[in-house]
Amino acid sequence: MEHGSFTDNSAATFSLTDEDYTIANAVRFTLNQDPRVTFCGYSIPHPSEARVNIRVQTTGDPAREVLKDECQNLMLMCRHVRCTFDKAVEHFKASNAVKALKIDSQDSSGDDSEESEYWTVSYRFAPDINRWQAEAVVAIQEVW
Repeated sequence: MEHGSFTDNSAATFSLTDEDYTIANAVRFTLNQDPRVTFCGYSIPHPSEARVNIRVQTTGDPAREVLKDECQNLMLMCRHVRCTFDKAVEHFKASNAVKALKIDSQDSSGDDSEESEYWTVSYRFAPDINRWQAEAVVAIQEVW
């Protein structure tokens, strides 16, 4: 539900039902990153009520459009985090499978040394393409 003036579209209060601080803080963060936004804040009218009010004031653009754009940006960020997490889980599972194979082969050969490999990946945010990119991948190998 939107509350605002019929004459001034640059300021409005949006009421989200069945939501709490989690989504409100994320939306507030993305809105405050937008240069079109002059003010953004949220409040929860009552702790027992599952409703969040988000106030948006812009430099002149319609507040509804700015909110819609930033919600889409938030969805892209969440998708990227999910994709990165899924890739990290796959890499972890694959590396554990390789370690298990190495341990099994070492057990059968009678060699007591254990070899493990760790990967370190550093990321940086590339604002020109609005994505996180891997800067360096370093393999560290240890023999115990």
